[in-house]
Amino acid sequence: MRSCLLSLSLILSVAIPMAGGTQSLQQMIERAQKASEKDQPGLYMKIAERRLQDADRLYHAHQPAEASAAVSDIVTYCDHAYEAADRSDKKLKNTEIGIRKIADKLQDIRRELDFENQAPVEAAVNHLEGLRTKLLTRMFGKEKK
Repeated sequence: MRSCLLSLSLILSVAIPMAGGTQSLQQMIERAQKASEKDQPGLYMKIAERRLQDADRLYHAHQPAEASAAVSDIVTYCDHAYEAADRSDKKLKNTEIGIRKIADKLQDIRRELDFENQAPVEAAVNHLEGLRTKLLTRMFGKEKK
């Protein structure tokens, strides 16, 4: 009985990470690049959310250079999500909501920063708000694509 439980725990310890454990950032990027266009917006938004967590952690650890690089990645992957949603005409609403949440969190982070570290975060927020405006216009504007 005990050997059976040990075997089961060994199987589960190997199977659970394979079934959907945390992926590395690079694995997430590769998966998003290979995905169909209709699936890319959600995958790119997950990457942006992961980098948002990294940026928050790095700013709190007083590593502004690394955090600024993470903010740059957030903008890049939100751009990719926007472009994929726009091209595929899928996940427009979810992409807009995700970008809004990220922009709101970045705004919160910006408020906690020293003045000299605020500029890249503010620029990112402004860029993301522009993407949101484009998505909202696309969804609710008079002229549809």
